[in-house]
This record gives sequence, C-alpha cells and structure tokens, in this order.
Amino acid sequence: MYNELESFVRNWYDSKEFIPLHAPVFFGNEKKYLNECIDSTFVSYVGQYVNQFEDSIAQYTGSKRAIATVNGTAALHIALVALGVKEGDEVITQPLTFVATANAISYVKASPVFVDVDEQTLGLSYQALKGFLESNVSVQNGVAINKLTQNRITACIPMHTFGFPCEIEEIVELCHQYGIAVIEDAAESLGSFKSGKHTGTFGEIGILSFNGNKTITSGGGGMVITNDEKLADKIKYLTTTAKAPHPYEFFHDEVGYNYRMTNLNAAVGLAQMECLDEILANKRSLAKAYQSFFEDIEDLQFRTEPKGTNANYWLNTIQLSSFEKREEFLKSMNERGVMCRPVWTLMNKLPMYKNAQTTNLPISEKLSNSLVNLPSSIQSRRS
Repeated sequence: MYNELESFVRNWYDSKEFIPLHAPVFFGNEKKYLNECIDSTFVSYVGQYVNQFEDSIAQYTGSKRAIATVNGTAALHIALVALGVKEGDEVITQPLTFVATANAISYVKASPVFVDVDEQTLGLSYQALKGFLESNVSVQNGVAINKLTQNRITACIPMHTFGFPCEIEEIVELCHQYGIAVIEDAAESLGSFKSGKHTGTFGEIGILSFNGNKTITSGGGGMVITNDEKLADKIKYLTTTAKAPHPYEFFHDEVGYNYRMTNLNAAVGLAQMECLDEILANKRSLAKAYQSFFEDIEDLQFRTEPKGTNANYWLNTIQLSSFEKREEFLKSMNERGVMCRPVWTLMNKLPMYKNAQTTNLPISEKLSNSLVNLPSSIQSRRS
C-alpha cells in the first residue's frame, strides 16, 4: 500500500520533492494587496484591509461581527476574558485538541475540565458532556457549580476537529440549561457547516485561525466571530489595548491587550478569502480521491464528514486499527518523503494539565492511538 499511496500523492501534487502536510498556496491578489498596503504606509494595526477582511469573514460565516486578532490563540484568550471567565473558574473542553485550547484557559487562570470526544465527529461528545453535567454539576442561582471542587463552571469550548463539525447544536442547548457559555474553537473549520449554518456561529462566540497551515492563511492571524454586538464592541476595545477613542490622547480605563491583526496580514487574508470557494472545492476533490483510494484497504478507515454537515476537509484523516499499525504507517510514509502526522498528545497527558479533572476517556484514548493526518494542501494552479 505504501508505494501506491506515495505514487498517488505525488501524482496529485505533480511533485517529486518532499510533500508537506499542509502548505499555503497563493494564486490570488496577495501580492497586489500587499503592494497597495505598503504604498499606503498603513502596514500595522490600522488600515482598510483589516476592516475589509473582518467584513468578508462576517459575511461568509453569517455572523454579525468579526474582530481580527494576531492569532487564533489570542482570539480564544480574549473570548474568555470578554465572557468574564476568572481565576478559579473552570472551563469544560476536550482532551483531543491542539494545546492552544487548554492554554487559553490557563491564561485567565481558570482550570480546564476534560470531557471525552465523540468517535464520529472527533469533537466534544454531547453524551459524555451530558453525563458529566448530570453527575457532577449543580445549578445555584443560575450558576453552574462543580460539586467536587465547588468552583464555577463558566464556559465550555468544543472544538471542530480537523474541520469536522461537532455535535454543536446539542452541546449549546445543554450548556445553556446549566448557564454555561459556549466558545466554539473553530480554528480549523473555516468553510465547514452544520445544518446549513457555519461553525463558530452557534455559541456566544466562535474563533478562527489563519496560521500558515490553515485552509486560508494571513501568515499569522485569528478572528473572533459573534452575533452579540455588546460582546463584539468589548472584544474590539480589549484587543486594541482598551484605549478610549480620541484623535491624539492616550487613555486606557482597564487592562487591555495588543491583539489586533496588522493591515499587512489582513491584506493577505482578504486575498485568500476571495479564493475560498476554489480552495474548498479543491480540498473536497482531494478528500474524495483519498476516500476512493482507501475504500478497499483493510484495517484502515478514511474519516468522512458527519451526517448533516459539510466539512472543509482541512486535514484529511485516516484511522488505523491499532497503535502498531499507526506507527508502521507513519514511519513508512515519512521515510518516503510524504509527511503524515499523528493526532496531538491528549491534553491530560501533558505535564501542565495532568492534574486537571478528567472524565473517562475511552474514545479519546482510542483515537489518539489510531488517527493519522495525510497531506492536505490544495493543488497549485498548473499552467
């Protein structure tokens, strides 16, 4: 299989060189907008491209507001701050995630609580969350209290893993029954929809990432999306160092953050957004080709979008039948110069989160030992 898979991937990308996992491709107005940005001298945190990029994301996702940030981690952090998550609070999330999800919780000196994921969606499990809340949480004066620690549970951060939408509608409804706000970690899911609605728009706040390896990139950057105008105003204020509006004086009335995206980054992001439909179509074609390639191979499953969703297939993913099979696959493909990677180490196994409250994690453990990401860059346009 390994020789055949290498040949398939190299033919797809028309390359005899090293095949990366997910490389950016620039074939739109990136250089044009960058040159215009440089000529304008507005290269930092003020400029037309920041506003246009925000408007483009808001329109595409169907959110009322979008606020650009320096990266997705900053977007998560500021979302927690804006929702009033404080030191000593607890935030429910999943252990199968990129470390930024848990780190952002630590930035506000709150504690993560890790709940198992769903095997079909790879995101936070509604059933596992329901079981945890029913067994461990009481509601006192509209506030969710962890019976074990007596701490407030103020937020929940489900993640749309690899661009596959999680059980977000059920999760949001359940969390709101307990007075828990929902921040969607949609860093990987630009272009993914559940029931015709874009990921990141179900909870109070959603966040996106435009890192160099994402579906579209601005080099570095993130975005907060929300339908709550008051939250949006607060987030924009906090991300611009909480500076009171004034043409030349500097007055700040609370601790703010220098989290605004630069005009240079936004220029690239806007140009990439103009190509998003083509990018998504290309990625879907690759996913279908992978699915066809793997359909008759034993001990291996190509992961497809959950029912009722439209995924962006950010990183194409297979599931092997065992840890040993996973290790053999990773070794064989990477030795052939075709980059494949395992899923992240579970958060509860990292030294800084090993003492966090954690539910039983049979699905997370299983997936962490069996998932592999495949090369998922879009094809460069060929002459």
